[in-house]
Amino acid sequence: MKTIKILSGTNVFAEDKDEAKQIRLTNILPALESGESIELDFESIRYATQSFIHALIGESLQRYGETALEKIEFKNCSKQVKEIIQLVVDYSLGGFDAPENE
Repeated sequence: MKTIKILSGTNVFAEDKDEAKQIRLTNILPALESGESIELDFESIRYATQSFIHALIGESLQRYGETALEKIEFKNCSKQVKEIIQLVVDYSLGGFDAPENE
């Protein structure tokens, strides 16, 4: 399993979408394409924007669906980061239901 440490520079807030995109393109997608499992380690991150997480994993989820979730392990996530990841997973996999008519 390949470990990718998600870093935030000098603070504990991950918000740089370009950095997330770079991690996705150089690490996550190639690993998934070769069938390799990966671990995303958020140890130095306490907070992340939805756009950062979406740039990090959204395309992988849309391209590989549930298989991506079987190959990606999220490690050392704060409660806030877990919530954002779940939101992006639900959105990317089409988990939001259309509102019912009353």
